[in-house]
Amino acid sequence: MDYMLIEKQLKAAADLNRMKLLACMKNGEVCVCDFVEVLGISQPAVSQHLRKLKEAGIITERKVGTWKHYRLVEEQTPLMKGILEHIQPLTGCNCGTNGCHVGGTDSE
Repeated sequence: MDYMLIEKQLKAAADLNRMKLLACMKNGEVCVCDFVEVLGISQPAVSQHLRKLKEAGIITERKVGTWKHYRLVEEQTPLMKGILEHIQPLTGCNCGTNGCHVGGTDSE
């Protein structure tokens, strides 16, 4: 068992905002700008939450133009599979619904 990975994943998942981010990503890939709207916090704060989830190996990112899009890693640890099973998908965070990735810049 990789106890350090388990600790990282538990710490990353044990935050209400990060749980909401995971709930959004259960529906698929999401642009960083959509997370700002869903959580109602600043983009730098969203970026910090996303960084912790990424460092824990729970999510991955890809760049699309000037924006970053995030999704759950396909191969989750048994621990994260169990946690994700109990998180209900959150609607209203569909990638690109507000057209934010057209023309803007991402300050990450």
